[in-house]
Amino acid sequence: MNAHMAYPEVMARRQVLVQLDDALIESLDSLAAELGTNRSELLRRGARAVLSAAALRRADDRLVAAYRTEPQEPNLITAAARLARDTSPEW
Repeated sequence: MNAHMAYPEVMARRQVLVQLDDALIESLDSLAAELGTNRSELLRRGARAVLSAAALRRADDRLVAAYRTEPQEPNLITAAARLARDTSPEW
């Protein structure tokens, strides 16, 4: 067995204080139990989801800004609209 596969890499963690109201704690604990995990892991997942959503939002913002700087070719937009019109199912 390769040495790098013997043990999973564990990242150092720091304990932080987060203040939550009782209803939120109860909801988190209930969901954690349902998912077979614990409150801390659920909060870590939530933090990662927030960071991921923020990164996606920034990427979208950059894409919108790029199109404002250099819009698509009008002929490309016309062709795409025609293709969508001709190939879309009738509802």
